[in-house]
Amino acid sequence: MRTLNYGAYLIQLTRLPRAFPVNFYLVRDSDGLTLVDTGIPGSAPGILAAAQACGLPIRRIVLTHAHGDHLGSVDALRAALPEAEFIVSARDARFLAGDMRVNADEPQSKLRGAYQTIASKPTRLVHDGDYIGALRVIAAPGHTPGHIALFDERDGTLLAGDAFQTRAGLAVSGTVRWLFPFPALATWHKPTALASAQRLRALQPARLAVGHGEVLEQPGAALDKAIDEAVRLLSKEQGYGA
Repeated sequence: MRTLNYGAYLIQLTRLPRAFPVNFYLVRDSDGLTLVDTGIPGSAPGILAAAQACGLPIRRIVLTHAHGDHLGSVDALRAALPEAEFIVSARDARFLAGDMRVNADEPQSKLRGAYQTIASKPTRLVHDGDYIGALRVIAAPGHTPGHIALFDERDGTLLAGDAFQTRAGLAVSGTVRWLFPFPALATWHKPTALASAQRLRALQPARLAVGHGEVLEQPGAALDKAIDEAVRLLSKEQGYGA
């Protein structure tokens, strides 16, 4: 497992960095660590070792969304860390229990990506504007109906989950990068994902940390370019009746 540090608070952990990079993050807080996403199955030993190397306990486990490559090690980590909070958005928590219905007030698009049920039950459900330690919850639906991002107001780091990818080039969720198309192919509703990307850009992040790809420093110009591309492509699709 690759481990990289960014600034005073962020540690990026990556499984399979060359083939199918899956990132998850440890964020330093006043009482220990917040783990953001848990990666694919088998990631727990590396996560626990990284936390031990920091000399800090994992106090909270947070999922940005309910796809398997982000929640694959939840059950193993919950077994190892029974006192840690397990935190999920109120919307995506239903998927973890096998409820795959789309709400009547949501776009009636087909759910995409590898959803899976897990044994662990969330200990806390969060909504837009809540805080998880130092991290502010930002509703960012589109990739999934209940996708969230997390914004560290201490240094401007945006943990965006799959709202963006940087593997094979920065892109809004739903914009295909053919060298790494998987986040786009797993996106539920492109117009909603684009609206979320625009909202996240308005936060003026100083650092962008995503589920797939490298961390970007001062990503503003690159985000603008990616959002402009998503607007253009979506307009073209809608023009053809897509």
